[in-house]
Amino acid sequence: ALQPATLQRPVVLKRYRWHNDTMPGIHVRDVPAETVRALSRRAKAHHRSVQGEIRAILDAAARAAPPEAGHPPIRLKHVEVGGDAPWTREDIYGDQGR
Repeated sequence: ALQPATLQRPVVLKRYRWHNDTMPGIHVRDVPAETVRALSRRAKAHHRSVQGEIRAILDAAARAAPPEAGHPPIRLKHVEVGGDAPWTREDIYGDQGR
């Protein structure tokens, strides 16, 4: 049975290694009971164990993280379009722009 989590202690992430020293692990404490129930429902919907569901969530988050070298700089190109006359919103959109 799930016990309600207390929020008195901070969440602690521990990194440890499996017995064969090849697979790092993460231990998360004080997860609210509702979060555990939601993860369980989500895992069941995806036909996975809770551990498998958490692993899938972490994998997706890691793939979305910025690359180690950072994002490449944005290169902007200035293009002259000719003429000095300013355009107004109405010139561009007419009455349809509002």
